[in-house]
Amino acid sequence: KELEKKPASLSSLKTYYIPLRAYNITGIENVRSLLKEDHYQTQEESLLTENPKKLQDIIDRLDKENKKVIFTMGKGGVGKTTIAAAIALGLADRGKQVHLATTDPAAHLQYVIQDSENLTTSFIDEEKELEKYKEEVLSKARENLSEEDLDYIKEDLASPCTQEIAVFRAFSEVVDQSRDKIVVIDTAPTGHTLLLLDATQSYHKEIERSHGNIPESVKRLLPTLRNEKETEVIIVTLAEATPVYEATRLEEDLKRAGISSRWWIINSSLYLTDTKNELLKAKANHEIEWINRVDKDTNHHFALIPWHQEEIKGEALRRL
Repeated sequence: KELEKKPASLSSLKTYYIPLRAYNITGIENVRSLLKEDHYQTQEESLLTENPKKLQDIIDRLDKENKKVIFTMGKGGVGKTTIAAAIALGLADRGKQVHLATTDPAAHLQYVIQDSENLTTSFIDEEKELEKYKEEVLSKARENLSEEDLDYIKEDLASPCTQEIAVFRAFSEVVDQSRDKIVVIDTAPTGHTLLLLDATQSYHKEIERSHGNIPESVKRLLPTLRNEKETEVIIVTLAEATPVYEATRLEEDLKRAGISSRWWIINSSLYLTDTKNELLKAKANHEIEWINRVDKDTNHHFALIPWHQEEIKGEALRRL
């Protein structure tokens, strides 16, 4: 379907197709085989945990433990938004008042999450938050600095970290303004950004260049994130080498920032689909190694979600 949407100007170009392989493209042997052959090798392995937890099991625990702030974290493309939506809807169905904040367009969330009177949503526009933050910094700087100094600040604001800092502030405001609700946030600051903010005493660098004050919501956010009684950080990944390695590095970064992440969710698992297709069966078999690795590393604190052919929205969210 997506290929059918490609611009007409691309249709005239010579196109090469690379087939889906049963194995992960890691290691020199598999890289060499990618364009030549497939091999449906299976390994004599089984899951360490016979009946892994489902997402609903985690939602039950979040409800029972009365968590106030829930973050889903992970690399792009692992399904953080879908998982966050399912958690928010699940808690709302259990009678909780829930606010879901996302970087996806709000209209998309309204399409995915259909009726729930206990659930509100908001859209954090990263570009708008970035421009808002830049303007605040420059506006305060103009009060005391020369044009030459302003040019330096403008250059400093071009740093890749600036957007994450701006979004961090927006998240802090969402959390701070929703004290009477459970707040679920689908995209959180990365571990690197949290370390940056912590190491610099929460915006020390920003104060130096803007001569402004740290927002109270920002001051409260890091202590809130470190409060295990109120906050749950859930890491979302896939049963593949790269997503698991990246999720592990994220968890290590969070630990260094004093933030614990007890639960992992492995999304879109072919292993749970009971597929009969030989290629997909081989891919499902290759997942076992990574599922077991997460199982060991988390001390069984993980949930496994099967791959779904249909779009995940509405009632489908409740079945995860």
